[in-house]
Amino acid sequence: MITFDFGAVLVDWPLLLRGAGMTVLLTAVSATLGLALGVACAWARLNGALPLRWAATTYIELIRNTPFIVQLFFVFFGLPSLGVKLTPEWAAVIAMVINLGAYAGEIARAGIQATPRGQIEAARSLALSEAQVFIRVVLPPALARVWPAMVGQIIIVMLGSAVCGQIATQELSYSANLIHSRNFRAFEATFIATGMYLLLAVLLRQALQWAGTRLLTVRK
Repeated sequence: MITFDFGAVLVDWPLLLRGAGMTVLLTAVSATLGLALGVACAWARLNGALPLRWAATTYIELIRNTPFIVQLFFVFFGLPSLGVKLTPEWAAVIAMVINLGAYAGEIARAGIQATPRGQIEAARSLALSEAQVFIRVVLPPALARVWPAMVGQIIIVMLGSAVCGQIATQELSYSANLIHSRNFRAFEATFIATGMYLLLAVLLRQALQWAGTRLLTVRK
């Protein structure tokens, strides 16, 4: 007879909340920096000089065709051999930013390429600089077009942060595994962690959709 004892896991609710808080923090920082990196890569691929385009393309293809956990291990275990020592949290942030930046770059590029040529020419006729045209005219509607896809990618990165516990980053999955190691309630700990990830994903999607409608000018 199998018996379940969720109370044995929930008694350590402060540990679970700290893990969830770390997951939210990792996601917030990596989403902000990753989106900025993605936009920079999209601009480089479309408007940059040839070496810059090659560099951006190589980076995007490399990251999109390798597993996230390999990228995480490379940052945490590989960089120290070059003299760069990182805490688990900083290694997780860097790996998540690098991963999100590559995918966000392709998503942003698709939105930028959908911008009507006449809209860009009209902006240039107003004597705006190329930077002003890109930031004020091209980028906001481009992001608005692809925002649902961008939101989905951010959530994927947030869920992927669960593997960061492999390098002792004290996020949600790390907390669940720690509780499991104490009371041997693997099913209950995993079940509760899964529910918390589901809740975080739903709340994050709602928050990002709200932010998109408030901050982005929708021009299709």
